[in-house]
Amino acid sequence: MFNNYRFSVAERLLRYVQIDTQSDPYSESFPSTAKQLDLSRLLVKELMDMGISDAGLDEHGYVFATIPGNTDKDVPVICFCSHMDTAPDVSGTGVKPIVHSNYDGSPIILPDDPSQVLTIELHPYLKEKIGDDIITASGTTLLGADDKAGVAIIMDLAHFLLTHPDIKHGRIRILFTPDEEVGRGVEKLDMEKLGADYGYTLDGSEAGSFEDETFSADGCIVTFEGVSAHPGTAKGKMINAVKLAAAFVDALPKGAFSPETTEGREGFVHPLHISGSAEQAKVEFIIRDFETQKLNDHAAFLKQLAQEIADEYPGAKVSVDVKQQYRNMKEVLDLHPKVGAYAKEAIHRAGLTIRQHPVRGGTDGSRLSFMGLPCPNIFTGEMALHSRHEFVSVQDMQKSVETLVHLVQIWEENA
Repeated sequence: MFNNYRFSVAERLLRYVQIDTQSDPYSESFPSTAKQLDLSRLLVKELMDMGISDAGLDEHGYVFATIPGNTDKDVPVICFCSHMDTAPDVSGTGVKPIVHSNYDGSPIILPDDPSQVLTIELHPYLKEKIGDDIITASGTTLLGADDKAGVAIIMDLAHFLLTHPDIKHGRIRILFTPDEEVGRGVEKLDMEKLGADYGYTLDGSEAGSFEDETFSADGCIVTFEGVSAHPGTAKGKMINAVKLAAAFVDALPKGAFSPETTEGREGFVHPLHISGSAEQAKVEFIIRDFETQKLNDHAAFLKQLAQEIADEYPGAKVSVDVKQQYRNMKEVLDLHPKVGAYAKEAIHRAGLTIRQHPVRGGTDGSRLSFMGLPCPNIFTGEMALHSRHEFVSVQDMQKSVETLVHLVQIWEENA
């Protein structure tokens, strides 16, 4: 059914990545940056141009749309979701996407910064993509395929279904979210308005990947309280909170318990921001593990270590504030096995080998699953995320569109 279809996913991605949608973890607004709405408005227009009359943008920056069902069967409402923002880690301003047609396996030198070179040694997945058309940025920015590849795939799915009414499916809800990269993607989402029974995020990884397990996650802020004094007369008076914070970070394990020393199913604590003055200094952490109960153990370790450092400086104080971020979606998805089974069957029908592994991160699906929408993740092909080496295969994105078409058919067949 795809032989005569002209996929639009690549053209859509090339268009979307040129719109700067970088989110801001320190903003108090929602969405965290107004420029994310530039893409929101474009997507609403494109959806309406396809004939989806209810496509709309709400006051929080969420894009909603419906592809009506075309079957008499009572099929559960399925939501496909991707996020529109890009990571704060690397600039998303002035992205210049480049298509490397019929990739031959040689190093890809990014022209705006020739020191940025993609090789199959650095990125082994590229070896599998020889012969594909590879999209990169130009070397000074990220690409933004995370997650505009997912957005483009869902948009192409909508176009395919609307132009192929012979493909039977139930009611489909489209959701595009802001601020996923700063952990707030579904914070303001109206679940009643969404009105879906099950969902799938389209957000990353190799062709054939299916992910139903993520980290459980907490955030943590360790605050050291010192005593400020004029440095000229500080002897015996000053307790420098900056030094306490530095000593605390230096005391963290060097060979374990951190992102740079763990893999697979190992958890970690990660100091990602430090700030302050002699009077007060803060260290911000993220805490991650696949076993939710271990988060408390990791937080207890940080509390004990912080107190030990404070105790070395009589008069110093320390406090530790831990907040829940998201939980491992598998705890919910194990209660709804057909959601994963149908996705795997769709990947198989698309002619791909299923790759299943836990996600060392989180997606909107992590929180959606605990908000009442069981929501695993399906591949998009986006790789080297949050970096100037970010790339995606056009053929991988096309296979993702195929997978979603098969998936909506499987839900209809089994209704």
